[in-house]
Amino acid sequence: MRYLGNKESIIDEIQLFFREKKLLNKKYKFFDAFCGTGSVANAFKDTFDIVINDNLKWAELYTNGRLVSSNCKFKNLGFNPIDYLNSSDNKRKGFIYNNYAPEISNRMYFTPENAMRIDYFRYQIEQWKIQRKIDDNEYSYLITCLINAVSDVSNTAGVYGAFLKKWDSRALKPIVLSDMKDNIKIKKEFVERYNSKLEDIIENIECDIIYLDPPYTQNQYGTQYHLLETLVLDDNPEISEITGSRKTAPMRSDWSKEYKVNILLDKIISKTKAKYIVLSYSNHGLMSKEFIEACFKRYGIESTYSCKKIRYKKYENWKSTNDKDNYEYLFFIEKKPENQVVYESPLNYIGSKTKLVNDIKKYLPNEYGDFYDIFGGGFNVGINVKNHNVIYNDINHFVKEIIESIDNKDTYLFIKEVKKYIYQFGLEKGNKEAYLKARNYYNHSTKSKKNPILLFTIIMYGFQQQIRFNSSHEFNNPAGVRWFNEKILEKLISFSRVIKEECNLYYSKDYIKVIDNVKENDFVYLDPPYMLTTGSYNDGKRGFNGWNLELEEQLITQLNKLNNNKIKFMLSYVIEHKSKTNSKITNWVKENNYRIIELEKIRGISGSIRKEVLIINYEKL
Repeated sequence: MRYLGNKESIIDEIQLFFREKKLLNKKYKFFDAFCGTGSVANAFKDTFDIVINDNLKWAELYTNGRLVSSNCKFKNLGFNPIDYLNSSDNKRKGFIYNNYAPEISNRMYFTPENAMRIDYFRYQIEQWKIQRKIDDNEYSYLITCLINAVSDVSNTAGVYGAFLKKWDSRALKPIVLSDMKDNIKIKKEFVERYNSKLEDIIENIECDIIYLDPPYTQNQYGTQYHLLETLVLDDNPEISEITGSRKTAPMRSDWSKEYKVNILLDKIISKTKAKYIVLSYSNHGLMSKEFIEACFKRYGIESTYSCKKIRYKKYENWKSTNDKDNYEYLFFIEKKPENQVVYESPLNYIGSKTKLVNDIKKYLPNEYGDFYDIFGGGFNVGINVKNHNVIYNDINHFVKEIIESIDNKDTYLFIKEVKKYIYQFGLEKGNKEAYLKARNYYNHSTKSKKNPILLFTIIMYGFQQQIRFNSSHEFNNPAGVRWFNEKILEKLISFSRVIKEECNLYYSKDYIKVIDNVKENDFVYLDPPYMLTTGSYNDGKRGFNGWNLELEEQLITQLNKLNNNKIKFMLSYVIEHKSKTNSKITNWVKENNYRIIELEKIRGISGSIRKEVLIINYEKL
């Protein structure tokens, strides 16, 4: 049948791709998460145990009918139902005739003769099911044959969003049901089936491989195929006056909405239990190739990532324009264990611990209460702590407000607001004039109107995306050549999802006041400024406290106090940098029998190498 995004034309390429990834000849469970007309699931039905899902009931039923076709013997019925229905002269003036033929309704989806035949076919199939003369698989198969026949005589341009004003020659042919059996045996007699929005069920689906073929464009499949949904549900719904469409709100999908689709992909990839992930996507889709790659590499083993480009003939109707550059991308990755996934702040914070997160997690205590991220910054450490209340603190209240707004604001609305500011000020890579216009607008806003989302947007277009203020707390980073790109979008979306899933508290206080509230079973992580390095946020010239010997001594006192109170802590620090050694810290560690864990050298934003260590006051087994 005619179907948007149908994979029939590239099914050989998809099978070859699976062979190249060595996924065949394995006892795997295959989940076709957007099964549509079932082309891909059907191609693998003799290879894998199959799970199917689609938001549209007709698609789920149609796919199941294809999968189980060879098992349908109709023993209880006692005769071939396809031959019986075709040979019968029976007709019914039912819902299809009354609403989709130009007799009562004036809608020209079907000729009156074909509409009455469709109503009869649908009625008779349902009666056989009610009378238990056919089982569930046989029922699905007959519905599949009916849908296919309906597609052959519909007076449309291929979808059912509207009908043609003149009769197409194919619509004038009498409707005939065809046997759709392919004689390929399915591995299991019954298919695991779902008729849901994928995002609502993803965490419950057990599978080894998930195949994703979501909508690519703003076309809503519920709108384009409303008539098939009505045919299958057989529920006589209220319909619109012009197109005869049922209410499509329950069928609407966020996968067809810009940015919402990005948010959904992140959720699905993060939550699926599948070990292997395959995604089909068009080069004309709402999501960019760069975003998808960043998302896959977030959750997958980077060395297993691949993307295959396949040229295909785009589905065209009478309104279509010729477009020769049509490619289907096949993305693949093997998913990494959840505890190895590292989430990154969308803020490019100096001294970020993103590359050290797994080391930090490795040396955390086995058990503790609340997690205190005392010098929170971009929140790269706290965001990666699972199953604990996290208390974030940073003396820079501007940064704290950005982090808090990401938590509190709906992700889609946050992105839309960022895009609104980009458009409002004409922000783009290297556009100094637009950047200064936005920066000045922010700086001259009253305190109550200094929107942290606007500040975030401006930061994205500043020099190296640094966070700099003057002594009057005016943002003063110069213009740069970076922008709100697809990789930052991916960071923002994954960061936003995780931060909303956890229980976090946000403070902007002197860290000593926060430490005073720590309980004995809690854990304190500290990533203060370092004496041997200086960032633009801690040089004491930006309206916030800098870092000096006195403050370092104060920090040592506070850590000893924690230790005396039997509170475990971890201090990220640099004790060697550019041939200098912080002997005060090394001596303090020795005097108190603390433990130094040396980490790999890290290259900073400026390109300089720093050697970081973790200092802990406990034994890690």
